[in-house]
Amino acid sequence: MISKFLFSLSVFLSFAGLGLAIPRAASNTPQDDDDNPLPLVIWHGLGDNYKSEGILSIGDLADSVHPGTFVYNVYLNEDPSADRTASYFGNLTEQIQQVCQDLASHPILSTAPAIDALGFSQGGQFLRAYVERCNRPPVRSLVTFGSQHNGISRFQNCEATDWLCQGANGLLRGSTWGSFVQSRLVPAQYYRDPEDLESYLEYSNFLADINNERPLKNPTYKTNLASLKNFVMYIFEDDTTVIPKESAWFAEVNSTSSKVTKLEDRPIFKEDWLGLRELAEKKALKFLSTPGRHMLVTEDLLEEVFRNFFGYLGDKGDKKLEHKEL
Repeated sequence: MISKFLFSLSVFLSFAGLGLAIPRAASNTPQDDDDNPLPLVIWHGLGDNYKSEGILSIGDLADSVHPGTFVYNVYLNEDPSADRTASYFGNLTEQIQQVCQDLASHPILSTAPAIDALGFSQGGQFLRAYVERCNRPPVRSLVTFGSQHNGISRFQNCEATDWLCQGANGLLRGSTWGSFVQSRLVPAQYYRDPEDLESYLEYSNFLADINNERPLKNPTYKTNLASLKNFVMYIFEDDTTVIPKESAWFAEVNSTSSKVTKLEDRPIFKEDWLGLRELAEKKALKFLSTPGRHMLVTEDLLEEVFRNFFGYLGDKGDKKLEHKEL
C-alpha cells in the first residue's frame, strides 16, 4: 500500500536521472487512442535511481489512477547503482541524446500518439530538454516538481556519509567553468550565477543552450516547447535544497539583494525565446506550489496531477488551477 507521503526522495536525492522501461500491463502493439491512457515517462532526481522504491511507487499510483498506463522510468544504466552515479557524473548533452534515442526506438513509446512526462528536480529540466531537442515521441503534458529551470546559484549540501555527493561537490566548487567539470559533473551544467552571466553564457554546457540565452537562438526549441498541451511547474514552498527555489518557476533571484524577478518580467518571456509566452497566452503554462521541503510529495497531490494532466488522449488543457504567489 502506498503511504500518504508517497515518498520523500530525501533532501539530497533531488536532481537527475535517466531510466529503464518498467514492464506493466501493456503489449508491444500500437496504442489505441481511445482505449489506452498515454504512456507516462518519469525522470528521477539527483542521487536517486530509476528502480528506487519511491519512483516505482509513483508508477504504481499512475496505473491505479489510469489503469493500463505504461510507465517508463528514464535510465542511463540498467544497474541502479550506476544509474545513481550517472545523476552526478556525465555529459548532459550525451545523456539526453541517449534518452532521445531510447524513447524513439522503444517498441511501445514510439507507436504512441503522444506521451506524458513527469520530472522530479533536475529530471524536470532534462525532460524539458528532451522536448526541445527531440520530442519524438511528442510530449503532451510536462509536469515538473522543484526543477531548476533557471539553474542553481549554489550547490547543495551533502550528508556526511554520502561520499559520491561529497566528491562531486569538491570538484564543482573548485572549477565550475572548467571544461572537465562542465563536461562531466551534472549539477555544474545547470549552474547559473546571475552575478557572472558572462562566464555562464560562454562556458555552460547545458542550461544556457536549452534556455536559448545565447545570441543565436534555436527556433526548434521554441517550436517544440510551445507545442505542449500543458507545462506545469510546481515549486516547494519550504525548499532549502534548490537555491534559489524560485528557479522552479523560471524566476531570477539577485544573490545580493534577494530581489525576485518573475518569469513574466524577464527577456526570456517578453521576447519569447522558448515559447513560454506562447504557452501562457493559450493558458498552457501553469505555476503551482505545494507546502514542504524539496521532494516532499503527497499521494493526494500526485493523484491530482495524474487526473488533471495525464491519462487518456482527450482534452487535458485549460485546467482551472490556482496560480499561487509566494
